[in-house]
Amino acid sequence: MDAGRPAPLGATPDTDGVNFALYSSVAERVELCLFGDGRDERRIELEACTDDVWHGFVPGIGPGQHYGYRVHGPWDPHLGLRCNPAKLLIDPYARLLDGEFRWDDAVFDYLSEDPDRACGLDSAWFVPKSVVTSPVVATENKPAVPWAETIFYELNVRGYTMRHPALDESERGTFRGLSNANVVAYLKSLGVTSIELLPMQAFVDEHHLAKLRLRNYWGYNTIAFFAPQNRYAGAEPIVEFRDMVRTLHDAGLEVILDVVFNHTAEGDRYGPALSFRGIDNLAYYRVEPDTPSEYVNDTGTGNTVNTDRPVVRQLVVDALRYWSQDMGVDGFRFDLATVLGRHGNGFSATHPLLREISDDPALGNVKLIAEPWDPGPGGYQLGSFPPPFAEWNDRFRDAARRFWRGDEHMSGELARRLRGSSDLFEASGRRPAASVNLVSAHDGYTLADVAAYERRYNHANGENNRDGHSHNYSINFGVEGPTDDNRIIAARARHRLNLLATLFFSQGTPLLLAGDEFGQTQLGNNNAYAQDNETAWLDWGLCERNEGFIDSVRDLIRLRKETSLVHFGEYVHGVFEGDDGDVTINWINPDGGPRGEGDWRFGHAFGLLIDERDGSHRSVAALFNAWRDALDFRLPAAPAGQEWRVEFCSAIEGCDLAQDTLAVEGRSIVLLKTANCG
Repeated sequence: MDAGRPAPLGATPDTDGVNFALYSSVAERVELCLFGDGRDERRIELEACTDDVWHGFVPGIGPGQHYGYRVHGPWDPHLGLRCNPAKLLIDPYARLLDGEFRWDDAVFDYLSEDPDRACGLDSAWFVPKSVVTSPVVATENKPAVPWAETIFYELNVRGYTMRHPALDESERGTFRGLSNANVVAYLKSLGVTSIELLPMQAFVDEHHLAKLRLRNYWGYNTIAFFAPQNRYAGAEPIVEFRDMVRTLHDAGLEVILDVVFNHTAEGDRYGPALSFRGIDNLAYYRVEPDTPSEYVNDTGTGNTVNTDRPVVRQLVVDALRYWSQDMGVDGFRFDLATVLGRHGNGFSATHPLLREISDDPALGNVKLIAEPWDPGPGGYQLGSFPPPFAEWNDRFRDAARRFWRGDEHMSGELARRLRGSSDLFEASGRRPAASVNLVSAHDGYTLADVAAYERRYNHANGENNRDGHSHNYSINFGVEGPTDDNRIIAARARHRLNLLATLFFSQGTPLLLAGDEFGQTQLGNNNAYAQDNETAWLDWGLCERNEGFIDSVRDLIRLRKETSLVHFGEYVHGVFEGDDGDVTINWINPDGGPRGEGDWRFGHAFGLLIDERDGSHRSVAALFNAWRDALDFRLPAAPAGQEWRVEFCSAIEGCDLAQDTLAVEGRSIVLLKTANCG
């Protein structure tokens, strides 16, 4: 062994051996542990240290070598110092892990009976081993879907494929299952452009879930930022993930990865010591200034990653480069993204990490989407992220749900969301696409449950039904849960269609939750993070029973793509004077008159008129009626030689267009376009 190099961090093989480099500013000694068959462990001390990076080159080994680290240094939990060489630690830069994590007393760095004393039990046989991997070739053939044409489709690889009838047992729950030709054909048939995957970074099941014999289903409990989750693969997770990405790319579909950089699976001060805690606790985690034994818990998970530290920022940016350049990912949705821009005194849109991500040339062509909130103080930051970040817009979700539920005073709020939420995003120089609009997502009710439940039913999570959102703005139409009443079934279907039509006829970037197109239900569980079972797995049997609804969703997506005016790429305030013509937006009351400021405070119905003159004259009208009864809408006269035509109507009864007056059924939405007569 020789001194090797301090960069790059991680395990880097060449033809002669492997270079190992690990950052720790508190270590007094670092042992590299190499594992062979059985319990054979060879320990090698990394004697070279350059700028707090411990490094060494080991000849004669290569890809496939299993390894880990033991860090010798100060143990004083009261000061936030947690070095314990009895704990085998995962390399933060490991591209692959092997072996299952198992809960045991040995994975904790302290004694349960005395947390101030170090636990001397060896954890090596209860934690995954890091694995040296070969370099991978950068991926090609990325679809590069423009933001203005993007339609996200959020899914969980495991839940999406576990019950799919076209998959054999070996494919279910895996990357290979999502690569199946039948699955890809279905994705293409919907018309979505970008598949947003729930977390794929290696994660572990929380201790309380293991005690309840439950598993983490969503994946928001990361322990290795570079490694794919083995649970979703067979013998070769990296190869299978890359093959899945290539297959989706070949079909013209982007892959967006939901990433978790705000916390890790090590939890609070009483959690396990698996990696960062034992390597350099104070470097990786934010601790309370006066009591460094306690973690700042802005994430609600027990710990918060310290993005003020350069080593953490480097880790995040390096991981993003790896997933994008080497693994082929087209974009990232950042879980609890406020943490990424949080200093000790609060969130800042100019935080160094946000700048480093935005300015990195290797990330210049990837989509960046922030979940703009966390549970910490001042954590709700919708609209505050800098370009080029887009943001999940929960105000769109709430406005749409409340308007169609019939809540008072919601038409003005919905109108702002329909036109891209300029009040939130325009001031920062971003366009409407920065608003990622949704009516449901993995966190909360499915769309079918939004129309069937008014109370949550999360008892199976083992938290006495205290978890999950309590404000869902849902409606059950008179019966809680399943019903055989055809009248209620029809009303629920219309409610779901109204919400989806609102989504696809809005400025912004729509996100569709997988399964909402065919009525997937979680039976009222609005926090199914621990339901790795048929509660959350998609029931593909619903497709055959809901073919008509699926066809309606396909029509909505097709209409969005064909009708650029409904998702015009610029903010329009009255008239937009573009190079190719003028676009005008007007709001009307059902009587056809202009909607005044006082009208927005009352009433459950309004219309949106969009006109474009670019040598020809095109018009689109979207009519919204959340009132229980039908209303007659008067339309302006169509341009000369044209007539209004109904393109979409959510009412089963259809729409009766007589000259320029349209009867819009109660609780329904209609889209019309002008077309040449004849």
